[in-house]
Amino acid sequence: MKLLVFATLALLAAPGAWAQDAEAGEELYLHHCATCHGLDATGHGPMAGVLIIQPSDLTALSGEDGVFPTERVVKRIDGRDPLVSHGSPMPVYGPYFEGQDTAIKAPTGQPILTSKPIADLVAYLKTLQGG
Repeated sequence: MKLLVFATLALLAAPGAWAQDAEAGEELYLHHCATCHGLDATGHGPMAGVLIIQPSDLTALSGEDGVFPTERVVKRIDGRDPLVSHGSPMPVYGPYFEGQDTAIKAPTGQPILTSKPIADLVAYLKTLQGG
């Protein structure tokens, strides 16, 4: 347990922890996510019709309260909260999103450990939220 706490603290202190690149996230989104969620991220991509559960409107993740559900989004993308309508747990691109460990902050300030590509995707998705 002490090793896990130490590793988490070391990661959070490392250069680049908390850094997110929305432009890189947009490129990842267009390459990996737009097929199901659509270019406009409203859930109407060309593959949406063949999925059992329709893709979410990613422009409305913040909902009425205006709080972006960072932890839920990270866990959905990295597979900790799998979505099986894709035929397998999300993400379909699995290993591509692994590695390059970093941390991002939840709205509560709690750090969420994830990979750099996922952190960038989350940064991009935040830019899509309605005002």
